[in-house]
Amino acid sequence: MPEVNTCQTVLESLSTAILLLDKQLRVFYLNPACEDLFATSEQQLKGKPAREVFLHDLSTESALLETFKTGRPFTRREAEIKVTGKPAFKTDYSVTLLSEPPSQPYLLLEFRPLERLLKISKEEAVITHQQSNKTLIRSIAHEVKNPLGGIRGAAQLLARLLPEDSLTEYTDVIIAEVDRLQHLVDELLGPPTAPKREAVNIHEVLERVRQLIIVEAGQSCRFIFDYDISIPKLIADKNQLIQAILNITRNAYQALSEASDQLSPTITLRTRIKRHIPLRGTRFRLAVNIDIEDNGPGIDPKLLESIFLPMVSSRPKGNGLGLSIAQNIINQHNGLIECESEPGMTRFSITLPLEPEYE
Repeated sequence: MPEVNTCQTVLESLSTAILLLDKQLRVFYLNPACEDLFATSEQQLKGKPAREVFLHDLSTESALLETFKTGRPFTRREAEIKVTGKPAFKTDYSVTLLSEPPSQPYLLLEFRPLERLLKISKEEAVITHQQSNKTLIRSIAHEVKNPLGGIRGAAQLLARLLPEDSLTEYTDVIIAEVDRLQHLVDELLGPPTAPKREAVNIHEVLERVRQLIIVEAGQSCRFIFDYDISIPKLIADKNQLIQAILNITRNAYQALSEASDQLSPTITLRTRIKRHIPLRGTRFRLAVNIDIEDNGPGIDPKLLESIFLPMVSSRPKGNGLGLSIAQNIINQHNGLIECESEPGMTRFSITLPLEPEYE
């Protein structure tokens, strides 16, 4: 690229979506953030007229041509962009003329999608909420855990002192219920050790989860795989990732099995690369996105905001701990889990960094 070569490294490191148009309003360049926004590669769009790609407003086309003539920049607020074959989205964008060298000027379009800004704000709120809840839950769990050992020990001692073996039925109930509560408290407290990080192939993790679900489901649930096999290994605790993804996938299977009108229960596992992703207040050059999607009845919209809190479940038989534990594990890996749901589709999306953070 003639003019772009000198600043291409800078453009490609930006999280802002940048697009260049030539004097014929043809796509000349997209940086990786714009490829991500348009969900299309530069190779597919380069050289195509803007009107065939995303520019469907004649007045905007006239404004772009006017900027080539006069050099005056302009900004559009809350403009709807519809990339051919992709869902529409709303964005603010600014247009600036790059006139060096004069023989080959370009228009620089800088996109600031509104949904992304809202998503970042929501992500920050979720993280803050999660951390506050984690502190509160751990405090309560510790307070509950302390007397459980004493209750169990007293019940065992009482069982030895009872004159008749038949009376130990009652102490057995006490001991069994204390053990159940102990297990519940341990789950609330989360993994007892920090993640043991190593190079992990995310597809090996997903295949292990699939095998475990098949043991439970047999042939009653169909799996669809949509993997990007070029995704490099990430540094993570393999067993903890298996646990987190298994919790989500098992929830999906159980929701499908409890839906009496479900004709073809299907779970889709999907992996994709994401670039220049802000996660938990830090930007990462590369991240992996893992989708666990099912075609079940969906989650009650009233529960979506609180679905990751302990003891919150959309299923009658759920204990509400699986998603909370999964979110806690993913948070320890600097990642995040998000959920969107409607009747016929529930998707949990896990984003995990593949490379160290950068400024």
